[in-house]
Amino acid sequence: MNIAVCICQVPDTASVIGFVDGKIDRSRVNEVMNPCDEYALEEAVCLKERFEGSIVTVFSVAPISAKEVLRKALAMGADRAVLVSNQVSDPFQTAQVLSSAMSMFYGGELPDLVFCGKHSTDFQNAQVPPMLAAMLGIPSVSGITALSASSERLKVEREIEGGIEYIETTYPALLSAEKGLNIPRKTSIRSVMEARKKTIEQLSVPPCENARVVMSSIEPLERKKICKFVSDEKELIRLLREERSLF
Repeated sequence: MNIAVCICQVPDTASVIGFVDGKIDRSRVNEVMNPCDEYALEEAVCLKERFEGSIVTVFSVAPISAKEVLRKALAMGADRAVLVSNQVSDPFQTAQVLSSAMSMFYGGELPDLVFCGKHSTDFQNAQVPPMLAAMLGIPSVSGITALSASSERLKVEREIEGGIEYIETTYPALLSAEKGLNIPRKTSIRSVMEARKKTIEQLSVPPCENARVVMSSIEPLERKKICKFVSDEKELIRLLREERSLF
């Protein structure tokens, strides 16, 4: 079974996020693997351990600096890593480049299973997985929290408002992972050293179309708090009743 996993790097939430000229100052940001992608990768590795002969390949559309994130993926159990060095500016282009990269890597064939994180923790668009599935021409299920796989079918669960949804599908398919699907494994020193010896393949896939969405700038949110002192409870009640928009 060929299993593809799409991963990306995002700013560590513990980093100090600064802004310069409408852009994130990445010199102050520590980049890490997207947390939802870790659930996707863990599930792929678990399936590899269950189905003999399976191969897990991770794909990432990112700059050269993402090699360290790919090495972590290799240390977690992935067999191969592919870095697609390309400048993309929206989810549509990202999905398009991933689709082309997989086609090139697998010789025009489809992987049996594609895993993605439900969304990235930076912009949380959650658009790449369904777009990629549509471009590959395979069914997809988003935000799964449980997976049962046989050699012929996949049974998945996902949480919806007020309940749990049970879905069955066949191969090939794309599944995006939600928190709670599993507990990602920790990397050992031995696995990290072995990952250092593996080769990260590089592909260059230019997007076929222009970006559909362009972010012009980004700025920090300024929260201004208004503080008022009141003489008694009657004044407080009046303020709460008449000037609610200020609070």
